[in-house]
Amino acid sequence: MSKSKTKSILLKIAKYLGITFAVIIALLFLTPIVFADKIKEQIKKTANEKLSAELNYSDVSVSFFHHFPSLTLTLSDLNLNGSAPYAKEKFITAKEVSFGINVASLVFSKTVKIDQIYLSDSFINVKVNPKGEANYNIYKSSKPSNPKDSTETALKLERIEILNSKIIYDDQSTKVHFDAFGFDYLGKGDLNKSIFDLYSKAKIEKLNVVYEGEPYLMNKKVDADLITKVNVNSLSFFFQQNNLKINQLVVDFKGKFDFLKDGYNMDFVIKSNNSNLYDVFTAFPPKYITWLSKTELKGNTNLLLTLKGDYIASQNIAPELDLDVKIDSGFVNYNKSAFPVSNLNLDIKTRVPNLNPDLADIEAKNLSLNINKDYLKSKFHVVGVNTPNIDADLKAKIDLGKLMSALGIPNIVLKGNLDGDAVVNGKFDQKNRLFPKTQGTINLENGYLKTPYYPNPITNITVKSRIDNQKGTYDDLKVKLKPAQFTFEGKPVFVEADLSNFDDLTYDIKAKGELDVNKIYKVFSQKGFDLDGFVKADVVLKGKQSDAEKGNYSKLHNKGTLELRNIGITSEYLPKKFIIKEGIFKINQDKMYFNNFLAAYGKSDFKMNGYLQNVFNYATTNTGILKGAFTSTSRYINVDEFMSSTDPNASVKTNSGSQEESKKTETTQTGVIIIPSNLNLQFTANAQKVNFDKLNLQNATGNLSMKNGKLTMQNTGFDLIGCKVAMNANYQAVTPQKANFDYAIKASDFDIKRAYNEIEVFRKMASAAEKAQGIVSLDYQLKGRLNGKMEPVYPSLTGGGILSVKDVKVRGLKMFSAVSKETNSESMKNPDVSKVDIKTTIKNNIMTVERFKFKFAGFRPRIEGTTSLDGKLNLKMRLGLPPLGIFGIPLMVTGTQDNPKIKVGKKSQDLEETKDTEE
Repeated sequence: MSKSKTKSILLKIAKYLGITFAVIIALLFLTPIVFADKIKEQIKKTANEKLSAELNYSDVSVSFFHHFPSLTLTLSDLNLNGSAPYAKEKFITAKEVSFGINVASLVFSKTVKIDQIYLSDSFINVKVNPKGEANYNIYKSSKPSNPKDSTETALKLERIEILNSKIIYDDQSTKVHFDAFGFDYLGKGDLNKSIFDLYSKAKIEKLNVVYEGEPYLMNKKVDADLITKVNVNSLSFFFQQNNLKINQLVVDFKGKFDFLKDGYNMDFVIKSNNSNLYDVFTAFPPKYITWLSKTELKGNTNLLLTLKGDYIASQNIAPELDLDVKIDSGFVNYNKSAFPVSNLNLDIKTRVPNLNPDLADIEAKNLSLNINKDYLKSKFHVVGVNTPNIDADLKAKIDLGKLMSALGIPNIVLKGNLDGDAVVNGKFDQKNRLFPKTQGTINLENGYLKTPYYPNPITNITVKSRIDNQKGTYDDLKVKLKPAQFTFEGKPVFVEADLSNFDDLTYDIKAKGELDVNKIYKVFSQKGFDLDGFVKADVVLKGKQSDAEKGNYSKLHNKGTLELRNIGITSEYLPKKFIIKEGIFKINQDKMYFNNFLAAYGKSDFKMNGYLQNVFNYATTNTGILKGAFTSTSRYINVDEFMSSTDPNASVKTNSGSQEESKKTETTQTGVIIIPSNLNLQFTANAQKVNFDKLNLQNATGNLSMKNGKLTMQNTGFDLIGCKVAMNANYQAVTPQKANFDYAIKASDFDIKRAYNEIEVFRKMASAAEKAQGIVSLDYQLKGRLNGKMEPVYPSLTGGGILSVKDVKVRGLKMFSAVSKETNSESMKNPDVSKVDIKTTIKNNIMTVERFKFKFAGFRPRIEGTTSLDGKLNLKMRLGLPPLGIFGIPLMVTGTQDNPKIKVGKKSQDLEETKDTEE
């Protein structure tokens, strides 16, 4: 073939290729334009038909060049809301979402087929509320298709790609939360089938996983290669082959996840075989990474985590969690310690059925390590939490200071030579008095402890202890502590103890030393309770609990002194701090005597002498009753200060809070006085002044007793409004907001005017005395209930008695003024009563006044009837006319004390009773 002919053929080929290329380029530009309207219309139609959530976007475009060579429809600035109950909140937002379109379906079919999805710079925000309702249920279920309708857009995915995105998953029903930042994902598969395999690759720059508020993974880098079988019909996922890399830890992940109607079904298996111990710690939270940067770490690990079962929050059904951890030939050396940990071995299996800690089964077949020739060897098996079954074996001879240094344990400094050998086997059940069979010794020499709670350490700690229990019961438990000593703030403390038979505790205890209670308590503080002050002890306690209970005091040998100084007790049950300024307890047998014991509570002061009995039994058991008898003298007692703060909804004043908010707090934080049920105490009390529920009592004396939560006052006397009052009373709290009381009171010759002005309860119950003057005596019995403000609940009051009046002058009382007007008798307006006894009874908020007569200025009135404690009147009167009252005028007094209504006649209507609803 000649050169010219060859050249001609090449030119023709080039020409046709050029034309073909130009046509292809033209088609790439023209096809989107030609089919744009069709594509946009079908996408919009599909969104409306298939999505139950609101969808918004700023712009839509069709192009071959967004994800060449795929033809894609791109939605810019997409916002897709979630399903109910999150319909108003964003579910997915993205800078761009592109849908890959099957070009053949545009030309040869009325159906527009979408086979690819691309998301870039997106934020996927998944939420599930505590009921298990999620925001991702946005896809409407399909209706039976009409074979004649072929214009529907088909979602037949083969590729999903997500670039540079963020995912937040917050499930409040399972308390699982995770964040994924810098998320890249590529998924391929024949997604148009109802069951298909999805091949995925994922990378996450930062992964955070939090369960029940506790971070498990923070800022972890993840690289995953996954194969997942997806069943669209049942919405289930089967993870067939999944290789994960979390930082440097390689993990194999297999399992299954099914969506149920009201929860999930899970079957996950996560394992890492023959991993390096160092690589495992790279997957731990950040605080361990800081530790890891200073630590030489070697060893071989095997991890296995399984999570299997249904999770249905509404039915309290949860899966079972199993975790197996093995470490072989471990080596740990923090910050180049001279004494590294070697031969670290761990083999532990944890099983938690229904994710319930009470059913937890933890078995450590081996936990051992060495520091040079020092060793620690242990194995244990614990089943349950509340009444655990324990099988444990511990052997240790180790320098704790070297161990803490090698492990780099933060915040706590612990030193000392620990020598331990103990075997434990059996159930701990306090209710049924079971204690595991135990035999062992734990000794510590040259101990040293420093915690972050207090700046100075506890030093010179020496403990020699032995525990024996051969039968597995409380009565066979023996504990010996000989000796135990430590030094705190330069002051040594010595303790020896020999305890046995914890059902009837036999004790032999010697204690000597001085303690700063506040500083010790900071190390072991308890929420809702605080303690400070100093205790100096030199005591010997020897005896048996039953002898103390039965009064066999000759068999006891309890002696010594306990000196208290500035002991302050703050409790959530007491609004103020109770302070023991000074006091020396002298212990003799089962009694603890105290002389001139000085205490204060708020503005109240106490000086006490007497004794307490059964103190040891009371302090060491829940059933022990503290007995005692003592005298107390006070200059002032404010009983209202002891009212408990029990309102959980009370306002709390903040720095920016108003005075009104603060006042509201003061008025709502109320409660009745609660007498502890395990006290049996007798008081002979004298107080110069007592303030109680707006009553000001002077020179109060009496005998008080506390027993079974009940306060009894016998032969109590005090001065009130200038007169002598004698009273017997009983009081018992039912709840922190309710108490029952009854009392009998006698008061002779007190000023009725002063009583009305100074006693609130008297004003309520004898409001007719508002305008009266004169001398009154009272002999009354009353019982009822108090509310949370220590105020009487009037419908609950029942009782009765006699109110005697003499030389009483009534001035301006509206009832007598009205009677005077009705009868045209001016002398009835302001009557003077020489002497009369008024008998009354109270029930259901009604005071019944028995018939009584009196005479003045020739008239002989007779009164009887009822009044309510809130001021309503229903009184019958007969106004006997001079000279002998043989003839009289019948009158009815109704209305209220402020607005009485008088009419002639005998017809009346009973007052409505108010019954006590809580009776």
